[in-house]
Amino acid sequence: MASTVTERKVLLDGEWVAGEDWIEVASPYDGSPVARVAKVGAAETRAAIDAAERAMRDPLPAHERARILDRVAAALAERADEAARLICAEAGKPMKAARVEASRAVSTYTMAAVEARKLAGEVVPMDASEAGVGKLAFTQRVPVGVVGAISPFNFPLNLVAHKIAPALAAGCAVVLKPATQTPLSALFLAELELEAGLPAGWLNVLVGPSAEIGDVLVEDPRVALITFTGSGPVGWKLRERAPRKRVNLELGNATPVIVDADADVSLAAAKCAANAFSFAGQSCISVQRILVHEDVYDAFRDALVPLVDALVVGDPADEATDVGPLIAPSERERVLEWIEEARAGGATVLTGGVVESDLLRPTVVEAPPPEGRLACDEVFGPVCTLQRFATLDDAVDLANSTRYGLQAGIFTGDVGRALSAASRLEFGGVTINEAPTFRADQMPYGGVKDSGNTREGPAWTIREMTEERLVVVQL
Repeated sequence: MASTVTERKVLLDGEWVAGEDWIEVASPYDGSPVARVAKVGAAETRAAIDAAERAMRDPLPAHERARILDRVAAALAERADEAARLICAEAGKPMKAARVEASRAVSTYTMAAVEARKLAGEVVPMDASEAGVGKLAFTQRVPVGVVGAISPFNFPLNLVAHKIAPALAAGCAVVLKPATQTPLSALFLAELELEAGLPAGWLNVLVGPSAEIGDVLVEDPRVALITFTGSGPVGWKLRERAPRKRVNLELGNATPVIVDADADVSLAAAKCAANAFSFAGQSCISVQRILVHEDVYDAFRDALVPLVDALVVGDPADEATDVGPLIAPSERERVLEWIEEARAGGATVLTGGVVESDLLRPTVVEAPPPEGRLACDEVFGPVCTLQRFATLDDAVDLANSTRYGLQAGIFTGDVGRALSAASRLEFGGVTINEAPTFRADQMPYGGVKDSGNTREGPAWTIREMTEERLVVVQL
């Protein structure tokens, strides 16, 4: 891991500034120090909102916003290895997954630049009624205002990109609070923004206590929109506290995969093994609940377990590693507690469930208790469960049985059955013959029920971050 501890200041109104204290960023793998980051609070947050508000008084034209976003994409592509190593160091994400995240962030910026260039309203057919005859009307999309962004630890580069890039494309200045465990990738991205020519005030990155920074973002009326990715209880509480703001939430999931009787069992097992344990399961759409038709259950189980056992668990900086650490020892202990709860309730642990060299082995749990946490809640760890079903209706009911609804998947050789299931699965997205962990950054991504209330992806995020203004002209 990193051998040199660096000091990083935060970005406020175009300047790198330090507070009176520092936050220590440590490696989740071995606890070694990675960096010290300036710790700020409520006063700096109010100053950042001041700066963002001032910046928006001198709007950037769309072509300039697009060019800045293009430059960031190009710089990020050029420095992708550096970005991946930073993600690996602060988040404990294996290098092979960190490289994918860096590449995806390039795509996010590229797509946002495209959207900045085509951001437009539409013509209203006024002569469709007598009252509109002799008038021309059209809509414009205008920035909603200052955006307060709160991002999580698990995708410290690309989920920050999904907040910053569309906001800038829409013409909104941003005050960003990244996760205190993983602020370095966000500060790296801020560097690239400044180097790309982003004027002062348009992006402010603050690191510090949620109780200070988050409270100001919620309470200050100049923040028009809050975009939050993280835990459900925190997200919905933010929305309750800010009823007059737009509060866009991307939250958790207990991701189901249905493996039907006519599925390609080998394909389904390979996809599930890869996507249940990437980044130790710390993804909102990590495969968690695998529902398998009774006719192919044994074959699927026998294919899955050896693939899970073959995953390389170890140092995330090692290019061979598939599964690294959870973000903190307390999270490892929590996941172990959930596994033991399931075992006590009659479940069978087919593989894993043990700690080796402080790392939790990838774990497959068979027949978890239906009311237990592994079956109902988001485990956010390297665990998946197996359950049998008899009919596709049973599988859909099981998939829908949690309070979550982000993404789900189905493996089947019958497109009619796949589409029928997709129409009944209560999720924001459904994948067919692909793990529901799949996400391309230009697609609409988000959930229903307790999983959120928005869609991300630059084209969709920009809609949320702009207002539609009507202009009527008397001819």
